[in-house]
Amino acid sequence: MNMLISRTSKRMMAVVVIIFLSHLSGCGTQPHNEANPPAPGFNLANSDARAIAIADEVMQALGGRRAWDKSRYITWRFFGRRQHIWDKWSGDLRYTYRNLLVLMNLNTNEGRAWLAGREVTSPDSLREILKKTHSAWINDSYWMFMPYKLKDSGVTLRYLGTDTTAAGEAADVLELTFSEVGDTPDNKYHVYVSTRGRLVKQWDFYLKRSDEKPRFSTPWKNWRRYGDILLSDDRGERRHSDIAVFDTLPEAVFRSPTPVDVMIHARQEK
Repeated sequence: MNMLISRTSKRMMAVVVIIFLSHLSGCGTQPHNEANPPAPGFNLANSDARAIAIADEVMQALGGRRAWDKSRYITWRFFGRRQHIWDKWSGDLRYTYRNLLVLMNLNTNEGRAWLAGREVTSPDSLREILKKTHSAWINDSYWMFMPYKLKDSGVTLRYLGTDTTAAGEAADVLELTFSEVGDTPDNKYHVYVSTRGRLVKQWDFYLKRSDEKPRFSTPWKNWRRYGDILLSDDRGERRHSDIAVFDTLPEAVFRSPTPVDVMIHARQEK
């Protein structure tokens, strides 16, 4: 009898150990309690606890904070027009639009530019190009990465309750307002987070936070995995293209005006 109990206990302990190790390793997924600290300057005091909790659930659904932080190089073509190749860690950016090429650092606002293959040497002209490029990146990256930026600097989050998207999907609605950040701090967004799956499915844009009706509303569709994170390319009438996430890229991508096709690296990493 004691031997039977002993053998049974050992089997139960083995099962417990296996279950414990499975949870410890995450079984290939991010742990549900993964930390997602706000960026410095996030308005924690005036943000709703419910809204913050949903923002954390969104980050988890996208792949988790660690996956986002370790995703270093990302490229996309904003609505098929402006191409950004971005080093998230260093702030380096390669930007092309029509006959313009810009190599700059978003943190220092320093860089070089070429128009139709000729380098811009006028300090005033270069300064204006770098300024416009930075503004384009602010706009285009928000259209691409907004769900990862719900707890950014200068952001206040409010929970507005439940509603349905234009497609009829049940969602929790978050309100984003801003303070002294970006080029248009008076903007306001209503972000629709699916109650099932916790992905962003729609946003409404308000030019001013006092506006009662949005200027436009677009879906966030076609969520797909790139590297270790999820990204959406479909905004209804328009779509982003040439999206890829890289572990490595040649330094020349951010230093040399020689034309590059980074999508070759995307195909090689698959």
